[in-house]
Amino acid sequence: MMKTRRAALLMMGYGFLAGCVSRPEGIKASKVSSPAIDPSIQATYGALADEPFPVDAVDLKRVDPKFLRREVSYMTSEQPGTVVVDPAARYAYLVKEDGKALRYGVGVGKQEGFNFRGEATIARKAEWPRWTPTQDMIRREPERYTKYAGGLPGGAGNPLGPRALYLYRDGVDTLYRLHGTVEPWTIGKMVSSGCIRFLNQDIIDLYRRVPVGSKVVVLPSAPDTIQAA
Repeated sequence: MMKTRRAALLMMGYGFLAGCVSRPEGIKASKVSSPAIDPSIQATYGALADEPFPVDAVDLKRVDPKFLRREVSYMTSEQPGTVVVDPAARYAYLVKEDGKALRYGVGVGKQEGFNFRGEATIARKAEWPRWTPTQDMIRREPERYTKYAGGLPGGAGNPLGPRALYLYRDGVDTLYRLHGTVEPWTIGKMVSSGCIRFLNQDIIDLYRRVPVGSKVVVLPSAPDTIQAA
């Protein structure tokens, strides 16, 4: 039975069957106990007035400070400009020169079998992207997703947020994206159907830094050490 379950998870992880979802079941906004917030960090995550739709300031009391954007030491064999996603740690790294990286907190798939793993290419970028649930999502939860089968236009309330980076492998859309979120308090948790979600200010920042053609590496998760939020 264990062998069968493991095989099923592997097939789901590599079969490109999952997609992005906005409102996970059982995830509640909660206050994070933290010291006084640095004004520069507040500015980084403030409201953006130059977007066609509202991008609200992040309530930083609801986000664990360790998941806020920062430059860190990061040793890797990947070339600068590569995005490395570590689902187990709930971080994404934009590799820089000299052993450094920009680190972003992320939300990841709520089940290990939904997560994409391996290498991909950012073959497309979109501002205020349209969201359409995958056929697999509709089959799993028809009462929840059938009404969105025709897609949801970009804008306030769209689960992809203000930006999306589309992951392709061998020229084929994997149906996985790096994107924003309407639920910033879910960063650092297992919440999606496999896509990688960022705080909106962070996905806008990453969007500006990585061109089409950039490499993305999604590391394997560690099921024994990851607990659902």
